[in-house]
Amino acid sequence: MNTITLFEMQKALDRHIESQHKLEAEDLFDRKVLALLVEIGELANETRCFKFWSVKPPSQTEIILEEFVDGVHFILSLGIECGYDDLETIPQSQSDELDTTKQFLSIYEFVQKFRNSRRKEDYVQLFQSYLKLAQLLGLNEEQIEQAYIKKNEVNYDRQRQGY
Repeated sequence: MNTITLFEMQKALDRHIESQHKLEAEDLFDRKVLALLVEIGELANETRCFKFWSVKPPSQTEIILEEFVDGVHFILSLGIECGYDDLETIPQSQSDELDTTKQFLSIYEFVQKFRNSRRKEDYVQLFQSYLKLAQLLGLNEEQIEQAYIKKNEVNYDRQRQGY
């Protein structure tokens, strides 16, 4: 995955949003963390992996992919916020987790760990864990990149329309 390109696109979007909403002087870190946690929950809801009481299948792949890249936006934005936007690649996770529900729970833990430490190692671990989830959901890097680019454009359109 070309993370440098994605970081650059996210930087431009972040600058646009911060300028549009006059937030340049604001510390947005905790709001971005909360936004990421919400997006992860929305993704989990679409996968339905935890809904043991229901027989309804997961949402269509396109919907899951769109929810997934919403999380990518905030992970990139948090990395930019901490100066970690120089990561050219995110190494593959060493985790052999095969359970989607447990992977979601791990991601929540990694978000909190990174929030508390703001260390690069914890950021990479969070990103790795999120990309491992993509594998478990059957999403590949090319799909993620293309969906990110598409959603980035949607986000600009939303800002122009007063979202």
